Amino acid sequence: MDETPTMSRFDQAYASNTAPWVIGEPQPAIVELERTGGIASPVLDIGCGAGEHTILLTRLGYDVLGMDFAPQAVEQARANAAARGVDARFAVGDALRLDGTSTYQTVIDSALFHIFDDADRAAYVRSLAAVCRPGGVVYVLALSDAGRGFGPQVGEDTIRTAFGTGWDLEALHTTTYRGVVGEAQAAAFGVAVGTMVDEPAWLARVRRL
Repeated sequence: MDETPTMSRFDQAYASNTAPWVIGEPQPAIVELERTGGIASPVLDIGCGAGEHTILLTRLGYDVLGMDFAPQAVEQARANAAARGVDARFAVGDALRLDGTSTYQTVIDSALFHIFDDADRAAYVRSLAAVCRPGGVVYVLALSDAGRGFGPQVGEDTIRTAFGTGWDLEALHTTTYRGVVGEAQAAAFGVAVGTMVDEPAWLARVRRL
């Protein structure tokens, strides 16, 4: 990214119900992580958006906190949890300034890492180090630069470079990220607005040393 998007841009997307990453269900890649035993409590769902992953994991019995810096996102997440009868926890918080008051065994980042510019990405990784316990794991699901421009995209080298001293990048696999095509992508993708698409993505497993 040339410049990290502002909070107001995200708040507007949630308020107008035009956020292309809000699909009404968890990302298949995160569902598979849980199914194969990759997640351990306590869990931080950073950049939780409308709360799909926090709701899923809470329902399955995990100790999880969903956090987002956009108040509109947290408001929607709480409403979604209430509508589904799930007592999920959410908080407004800045991913660049996590203070380590609470620490986590698993951190899930679904489509947050890729929004940051170079300087903020470095700050973000430092911030993650404050909340991820030694031996804990951060999962990063990020749009790949092999995609069609659904949103901000990153290359393999960006992920590998971001997690340096204090981290072990244990795995970096290709996967997909599911989203809803908006007006900005419809013409380029050749599909109607509202079409669900699966775009190329990376899934990284990074362990805190």
